[in-house]
Amino acid sequence: MAYNIAIVGATGNVGREMLTILEELEFPVAEMHAVASRKSKGVEVAWKDKTIKCEVIDSFDWSKVDIVLMSAGGDVSREWSEKIGKMGPIVIDNSSAFRKDPDVPLIVPEVNPDAVKDARKKNIIANPNCSTAQLVVALKPLHDAAKIKRAVVSTYQSVSGAGKEGMDELWNQTKAIYGLGDASPKKFPKQIAFNVIPFIGSFRDDGYTDEEAKMWDETHKMLDPAIKLTVTCVRVPVFVGHSEAVTVEFDRPISPDEARAILREAPGIQVIDKQEHDGYITPVDAAGEHAVYVSRIRKDHTVENGLCFWVVSDNLRKGAALNAVQIAQLLDETGTIKPRSGYRSIAV
Repeated sequence: MAYNIAIVGATGNVGREMLTILEELEFPVAEMHAVASRKSKGVEVAWKDKTIKCEVIDSFDWSKVDIVLMSAGGDVSREWSEKIGKMGPIVIDNSSAFRKDPDVPLIVPEVNPDAVKDARKKNIIANPNCSTAQLVVALKPLHDAAKIKRAVVSTYQSVSGAGKEGMDELWNQTKAIYGLGDASPKKFPKQIAFNVIPFIGSFRDDGYTDEEAKMWDETHKMLDPAIKLTVTCVRVPVFVGHSEAVTVEFDRPISPDEARAILREAPGIQVIDKQEHDGYITPVDAAGEHAVYVSRIRKDHTVENGLCFWVVSDNLRKGAALNAVQIAQLLDETGTIKPRSGYRSIAV
């Protein structure tokens, strides 16, 4: 069986990655549609060995597609995802718009594939925040082996997490600093070139940011609401690839060697962990790759049953586009979705 697919936001960083990954994973596509706003009408994007032109979102016929990969931001998703779902397709939404909705499953296939059973409640599946996705892939097998009581996470998030504008700002500021030009910030609140910014999103009343809150809310929904989690999110001058320093406290002793063995057997994870210069992974190493990499696994001597480790992944891939395509694969493998001839729309 092959499916008709529409990608909303096909001209963006993640939308283009979705097109690439659908081809790489040989997902069965009958027809591919690129959908965007009116300003991008007719813009061409690459699909396999050809190009396709973007169609306009508010005049597109959603009844002719089976799966919609939504990557155009929360406002667009809030306006369109439920409307599209009522016309039959399943929407896999990359924004935060529906992640906390109890009737919308939030899925990382390596972590909670059974949640796909709720996909037809609204015909929407939420993709988690990019930093959460790689975190829960690493936490899940350890939590299954020795229950996690508490985790402390510091993220080092690349500028691509803020879209093309974020990448452009790092590039332009770097050039400006070397050329004695204007490096004033536009996308970010402070200069990002040769700097780090301990702030992503917007501040909440408790002093945390909404980006940090997303990580514990989503981890609780997908993995276990009993895990105590505190997070600090930091933007760093890296183009692609998010990194995380993670400290975990378990309910029983677990050695670094046991953790390495568990993680090596877990889906979606590559353990690169040796005490030498090539024995750990950086964002540059992870860019363009599918895996979540875990390095520097070691004992936390400040608590009774603690471990520290380093997690790195390509945020445009596992943090966004790859996870969305893997959800589409899960829909296919579980028989949750059939080609459009078998659709019945949800009653309005």
